[in-house]
Amino acid sequence: MDVNFRKIDIDQFDEDALLDSELYDFDPRDSAQALNDTKQNAVAVRSSLAKNDYVGALTLVLESAPYGPSVEEAKNLNLQTLVSILNSTKATDISGIVKALSTDAQDTLMKYLYKGMALPGWGDLSGSVLLGWHEKLTEVAGTGCIVRAMTDRRIV
Repeated sequence: MDVNFRKIDIDQFDEDALLDSELYDFDPRDSAQALNDTKQNAVAVRSSLAKNDYVGALTLVLESAPYGPSVEEAKNLNLQTLVSILNSTKATDISGIVKALSTDAQDTLMKYLYKGMALPGWGDLSGSVLLGWHEKLTEVAGTGCIVRAMTDRRIV
């Protein structure tokens, strides 16, 4: 059976097809600037974690999250920084930390949780941590947070 028809992009022939660039504004930073900002945030996060300021560390990572197709390296570094925060947090503190975050930050956190669970190998390393955070985040933010994370076109 020939399955080559699945590789044809039929949207290229449709005048009314929506492009990603029409659905949302890309990150205004170029890839080098986004990577530099993410590296600076990683340093600031380490100092916040040393002070046990988990809310401040998460806010730094989530409020300036890189998105768009041209900033993959910055996205990966931001995910690693976020997972280091999640791994260093006590399970009893998670609900209080999530409540302290803004709605937008909670939605971005949900995106990162799903991204971490989707990457091969990450589930083995920190799957239980990601699921624990997902549980607490869903308790606090509700299922609307999941829907907003799944439907937002700005992929982290």
